[in-house]
Amino acid sequence: MKITVLGATGGVGGEVVKQALDRGWDVTAVVRDPAKLKLPARVVVAGFPDHEKLAAAVEGRDAVISAVGSRDRGPTTVCVDGARAAIEAGAKRLLVVSASGMHTEGDGFFTRSLVKPLLNRVLKHGWADMLAMEAVVEATDLDWTIVRPPMLLNGPRTGKVASRLDGNVRTFTIRRADVAAYLLDAVADPTLIRRKVSIAHG
Repeated sequence: MKITVLGATGGVGGEVVKQALDRGWDVTAVVRDPAKLKLPARVVVAGFPDHEKLAAAVEGRDAVISAVGSRDRGPTTVCVDGARAAIEAGAKRLLVVSASGMHTEGDGFFTRSLVKPLLNRVLKHGWADMLAMEAVVEATDLDWTIVRPPMLLNGPRTGKVASRLDGNVRTFTIRRADVAAYLLDAVADPTLIRRKVSIAHG
């Protein structure tokens, strides 16, 4: 399998690259600072406006995985910019990491009515960026998948992931390594094409 990873030096993106290499996949990592990627992947140094470099990095790949995310809580467009860059570069199969936090389908009353309104005050900019990204991806005719995890944790892969297509999983955390594994499994899963899936620790 040949994949291109955007956000390859982040927590989830780095795990995607590592695990894909462990599977023997051909990985192209798009980064702005190659010194931050200490894995033997093919590296393309590019920002989102670098259309020619991104197009070359995407050409002939089986899938593009966008795991970009903001590193602070201020206004941001990094997620939607990453999705648009992948789309404009010619991705055919596109998987993006969003979040379950700004969605309430499937949540219990306490989470929906009390917890998430409080979280929205703190995370509203990042969540707004992800909602915009989801809208951009959904509007395409690509074979897309939107993956929505809850709070991300570090640690080794557990292999215990619950997923739901019609609402959020009622678990509040998941390890980045498990998100990465789910993304890689989803690349060739036809049941997840043009679907939004919430995942969490199972």
